[in-house]
Amino acid sequence: MGKERKRNNEYIDIATILKHVAIIMDGNGRWAKKRGLPPLEGHRKGVEVVRRLVEGITREHISFLTLYAFSTENWKRPANEVRSLMELFMESIDKYGKELQENEVRVKFLGRREGLPEKLILQMTDLEKSTLKGENLNLNLAVNYGGRDEILRAIETVYKEKQSLLGSLSEEHFGAYLDTGNQPDPDLLIRTGGEKRISNFLLWQLAYTELWFTDTLWPDFTMEECHQAFQDFMGRKRKFGGRV
Repeated sequence: MGKERKRNNEYIDIATILKHVAIIMDGNGRWAKKRGLPPLEGHRKGVEVVRRLVEGITREHISFLTLYAFSTENWKRPANEVRSLMELFMESIDKYGKELQENEVRVKFLGRREGLPEKLILQMTDLEKSTLKGENLNLNLAVNYGGRDEILRAIETVYKEKQSLLGSLSEEHFGAYLDTGNQPDPDLLIRTGGEKRISNFLLWQLAYTELWFTDTLWPDFTMEECHQAFQDFMGRKRKFGGRV
């Protein structure tokens, strides 16, 4: 663990070239439906996968992991499913918050907090504070998040607080006002569940991110398959608009 074979057969440390992994965790509902279960059971199984993945990514010494947990569009789902999801988020923070702190995982929530249950907002704030000193992994959890909404919120903040920047606003300056702040952009985006789109996720940050898709539904996703994505990533040539 911790090393992957590059095309010249040389073994190198993953973390030297892969700093930030982002994942669209898709397929919980379909996983449950295939088994005759309510959607919540798929989401609950998905939480277990998140826990194992966080452990695995931490062992690899990858610095940043961003997970798409609930989008601004997910409010369109049936009210009882949304309510159950919010309860699952609160239950999961209660269950795993201390473990994240002990494992020195620094948690940051991305997205708009307005509209979320008050108890959940308080839990999110407390978890961010309690894990602030974590140095093993920066874990971003996107809840009530939309890429377009994030960009609009950043523009509003710049306009209200830093109008002096508007005449000379650089990409670097603007990026600091996004939910991800001064974090590096994702190197690799993984999407489970078979769909091949980014679904309003990290629209600014994914400009030159490598994309990797799998048909595997999120509750069936394993660290072994994650390593397949790493293997593929390490064999690619990243040009960033230039020539190699």
